[in-house]
Amino acid sequence: QVELEESGGGLVQAGGSLRLSCTAASGDISKISAMGWDRQAPGKQREMVAHLTYSGVTKFSDSVKGRFTISRDGAKNTVYLQMNSLTPEDSAVYFCNAGSYSGGYYYALGWGQGTQVTVSS
Repeated sequence: QVELEESGGGLVQAGGSLRLSCTAASGDISKISAMGWDRQAPGKQREMVAHLTYSGVTKFSDSVKGRFTISRDGAKNTVYLQMNSLTPEDSAVYFCNAGSYSGGYYYALGWGQGTQVTVSS
């Protein structure tokens, strides 16, 4: 298990930007080989937003491609989600996750508590 600490959510106008941070604070940090972000809006299913393996492979949902980037500071065990050109449809609770791969499957070792992102029109 890994304990994750998130920060950076808030209220922003449409077209604006926010940066979310997620730090692996404690636990089996050495087992982490990938981190990412999911989000869940009211009444909707949770969806993957962005994913980054420690080897540098990234994956984004189609809805955020070209607007969001994900990066990592290995020294700080921190992953960042830079969100640009935000729209009201991006409003959701964003959850960080950290995990590892086994047999080609990703297994989460921990989840953040969630941070609210609200985009006003």
